[in-house]
Amino acid sequence: MTIKRLDHVSVVVDDLADAIEFFTALGMTVEGQAPIEGPWVDRINGIEGIQVDIVMMRTPDGHGRLELTKFRNPKLVEIEPAIAPPNARGLRSVMFTVESVDDTVARLRASGAELVGEIAQYEDKYRLCYMRGPAGIIVSLAEELF
Repeated sequence: MTIKRLDHVSVVVDDLADAIEFFTALGMTVEGQAPIEGPWVDRINGIEGIQVDIVMMRTPDGHGRLELTKFRNPKLVEIEPAIAPPNARGLRSVMFTVESVDDTVARLRASGAELVGEIAQYEDKYRLCYMRGPAGIIVSLAEELF
């Protein structure tokens, strides 16, 4: 075996405070935060002069982590389209299992998030939806019905 575990998923955001608010409303907690810069981070990214602020968020069960990254230098690179549809190439979504899809959607909407489509039920197993989160990413929510 070559993998020990999935450590975290990283999301680059424009507004760190808004992203923290969104994922806190989802039920995550801030594990730590720090400014990051130096030759080692330049080398792994292949970009000179990187300066970022990161915040690590942790899921309530303590197993899942999400890294929120705000670039101070260099400036963010825009992609087209800025708000990619669900069928865009690349990272599609980050899924969280929640106690109640309806309650979670209500909390996230209060933070400015919007449903991509609608809440749907898959057989007698799940209630699911996609929400647009920070930096335009899709956050999937799944409520187990079993």
